[in-house]
Amino acid sequence: MYKYLFGPVPSRRLGMSLGVDLVPYKTCTFDCVYCESGKTTLLTRERDAYVPFNEVKEEIDHFWAHHPDPDFMTFSGSGEPTLNSDIGRVIRYIKSNRPDIRVAVLTNGSLLGDEQVQQDLMTADLVVPSLDAALAKSFTRINRPCDGIDMDTYIGGLASFSAAYPHDLCLEIFILPGYNDTSEDFVRLGKVVRQINPSRIQLNTLDRPGIIKSLRPAMPDDLEKAKTYFKGYDTQIIASVKDQPNDKAFRKDMETAILETILRRPCTAADLASVLGETVERIETCLAGLRSADRIESVVQDRGKFYQIKKDHEVT
Repeated sequence: MYKYLFGPVPSRRLGMSLGVDLVPYKTCTFDCVYCESGKTTLLTRERDAYVPFNEVKEEIDHFWAHHPDPDFMTFSGSGEPTLNSDIGRVIRYIKSNRPDIRVAVLTNGSLLGDEQVQQDLMTADLVVPSLDAALAKSFTRINRPCDGIDMDTYIGGLASFSAAYPHDLCLEIFILPGYNDTSEDFVRLGKVVRQINPSRIQLNTLDRPGIIKSLRPAMPDDLEKAKTYFKGYDTQIIASVKDQPNDKAFRKDMETAILETILRRPCTAADLASVLGETVERIETCLAGLRSADRIESVVQDRGKFYQIKKDHEVT
């Protein structure tokens, strides 16, 4: 089982995507209330080589030697990927050895004003930063940033990066009822979006359990209404993952693939079936085995039963 790679999975945005996780669980600059990976345990904005570059490189080489190339290699996972000071080095290694594989970075955007972070990400093909709020009170309530990150610096960093970045910048806005969905929030977001000037916008909402159990997703009509505040931009509401064929990129080591997937984010059996290209029946058989081995646990939410790594179980 890989320690730093997960997938590949059929992403809503990127096709077949192999995840690259460069920070220990759960190291982040934010402690977002909706985070599907759970509560932040190391809240920091200090960049460091949190995982060994050579170990990441070895896993990437092993994957390339034993699996077909994915469409994307995507930096995301257990925290904020730009906190890793070697992210630029890993991106350059991928692009030097597999120039046909596209590289994406999914980031909360909090460090994009840092000149070194900007340099590190310049060769990525796609950067997807988040902007959930443009009012200070909403930003603090939904993202719960670490000390030293304020609203103005955050937005300024996004705008600075957007002006310098030569490729596709897709801004993700996460709509959470009761937190950032007032008219005042959307009017301000609309103004800030024009300041950042992304290539396009994606609207998202809650799909898996967040930190606070009472959170609920925005309804389709609410997301359609939100789109009206971003006129002039290609704005997409992200759809659910559709069934994918059982093609060459799906991995066969099913229990390992399940553990790698739910280590990063809780999933239902149906989610896992879609992600891993298997029938729900086989997924449920594997889940039963993992439950018997006391490796996973479940939590019931509105959308169904979500499976996650058992809190006191160390995945090896």
